[in-house]
Amino acid sequence: MIALLKTYSLMLIKSLGNTMLLTLWALLFAMVIGLIFALCNVSKLKFLNVIGTVYVDAIRGVPLIVLAFFIYFGVPQAIKMMGVTGFKLPALQAGTIALAMNCGAYMAEIIRGGIQSIDKGQMEAARSLGLTYGTSMKCVILPQAFRVMIPSIINQFIITLKDTSILAVIGYPELTNMGKTISGNTFKSLETWAIVGIMYMIVIITLSRLAKVIERKIKIENRA
Repeated sequence: MIALLKTYSLMLIKSLGNTMLLTLWALLFAMVIGLIFALCNVSKLKFLNVIGTVYVDAIRGVPLIVLAFFIYFGVPQAIKMMGVTGFKLPALQAGTIALAMNCGAYMAEIIRGGIQSIDKGQMEAARSLGLTYGTSMKCVILPQAFRVMIPSIINQFIITLKDTSILAVIGYPELTNMGKTISGNTFKSLETWAIVGIMYMIVIITLSRLAKVIERKIKIENRA
């Protein structure tokens, strides 16, 4: 194992960086997607509720690996059928889109739950002061809701980080894909996957501890 680390440590660290980069990009776009569809779900307009529900149910009903294949292979083929030749999605962009769409469906439910956890009187008070629905949501409800949602968002970050391993199937050079390469080159599967597992474990345990610290801090502030 030490010999493997000496030879491949830089490659493993770089692939871990790629994993973190992909996760951050995916979570960033997922927050936007989740916010849009969460607002659809809490809207009083029926057709917006239908749009939000259909997106969340459809995306959560499709395995991430199928979604990744569809975006990486299917979308370029569809564009080619429309007469555009030479179009190809790089693995990073395809992986980010797949992860963001998948994570966005779960983020929509997290944000919806956060919004609905805020007392309805907050919205009524804001509207009684003359604020529009959009301004009330942006300045009164969402800031309180996001404070409640922080631990859940960190947990979703952890889930998304682990889900990046699925994108090894489209060739993105993340940590699991690098593990496959090293294992194939050295024929030392036990040592290679032990190292990869430990690297994932260190990052995920650190994030889990951070989520618990933030959650405790929020509970203390709520009691004060």
